[in-house]
Amino acid sequence: MSRGTSPRTRDPKQDRSRATRQRLLEAAVACLAEHGWTGSTVSVVAERAGVSRGAAQHHFPTREDLFTAAVEQVAEQRSAELRALAPAGEGTARTRAVVAELVDLYTGPLFRAALQLWVAASYEPQLGARVTVLEARIGRETHRMAVELLGADETVPGVREAVQGLLDMARGLGLANLLTDDSARRERVVAQWSRILDEALGAARTREGQGLMGPYR
Repeated sequence: MSRGTSPRTRDPKQDRSRATRQRLLEAAVACLAEHGWTGSTVSVVAERAGVSRGAAQHHFPTREDLFTAAVEQVAEQRSAELRALAPAGEGTARTRAVVAELVDLYTGPLFRAALQLWVAASYEPQLGARVTVLEARIGRETHRMAVELLGADETVPGVREAVQGLLDMARGLGLANLLTDDSARRERVVAQWSRILDEALGAARTREGQGLMGPYR
């Protein structure tokens, strides 16, 4: 057996480097959610991650490098949360569960971090292009997951708009929750929107069952 390093042998130094990088990205996302773009300096992020500023700059030479990478971190985490959704039940109960879980995605810390990135991207060109591309991807994935979870048929007129309206409403509730605890009002809105969406989906299923679907573009 060769005395050389086995391909399967892990390099502790590389492991530590990866762990440090991951801590910095997680700290950057948390700082954005809590302090916004202005308050999220490299020093603040490094302190939260428990590393020196020099170590932070070794991984991310500039603030833009750090937060551009954080954009991708947020996107991946949001995608993972979407993929993990698995509401139980059927019919009205399932619709209500899907609506509630999608709204929860837009009222949690990842949405708060993403919102700060959107604001920063509006005046930071280096962030702007990356955020635009990632948000378009996340938007498509969120819509696709919502359709799948709801069992919606978008070939039926009005269904696509109903699903998109749900996501637009969820974003609006996330914004409303930034300044004050909006949970009581949000619960009522979720209940009402669930009923509206369930009626739209029920009507679509009836049309499908009766063979009344027409071309929809």
